[in-house]
Amino acid sequence: MTSIHWEDSRAEIHRFVVGPIDNNVWVLRCKETGEAVLVDAANEHERLLECCRTLGVRRVVETHGHWDHVQAVPAVRDAGYDVGVAGPDAAMLDGYDSLLEDDEVIQVGRLRLRTIATPGHTPGSMCFRLEGSPVLFSGDTLFPGGPGNTTFPGGDFETIIRSIEGMFSALEPETLVLPGHGEHTTLAAESPHLDEWVERGW
Repeated sequence: MTSIHWEDSRAEIHRFVVGPIDNNVWVLRCKETGEAVLVDAANEHERLLECCRTLGVRRVVETHGHWDHVQAVPAVRDAGYDVGVAGPDAAMLDGYDSLLEDDEVIQVGRLRLRTIATPGHTPGSMCFRLEGSPVLFSGDTLFPGGPGNTTFPGGDFETIIRSIEGMFSALEPETLVLPGHGEHTTLAAESPHLDEWVERGW
């Protein structure tokens, strides 16, 4: 059904590409307990519900509230999964179950997924860092080649740059960045280009 995109001794990460603009949906699974969390219930809810059942998903978290990242939220909530989102983006969803705060720990079996508020793409954009492993789920905040789009309502370029600067300074260069669309990158590959992004303005 899916291939493991990344793994170490404690965790495995599965990737699904769904919907009309190829959203990445990530499932982080604890190898010790079999419990998992799904990042961004974007689209193709039947496929995602099957993966939830197969991979032991207990909870769903959203990186932000844009339509293309939340199309499957009503279906996963109806199926009994708790959906969490940051407060500033909560009104963008048809419904949610919990509000995520900055620097909060989401327990996934024996794994700890820490929230990082990264406003800019949207006011409530949030990234998720896997403690003890060099992995970051970046949503639409950081991609290979630069920040996410800030021309949508609620977006702000200066704010997203500050969010990215904070990640560059706080996290290890070898951190693997798993974005909301497209292929992965690393902080080491992207950080030398920050000044270029600022100069070009997007």
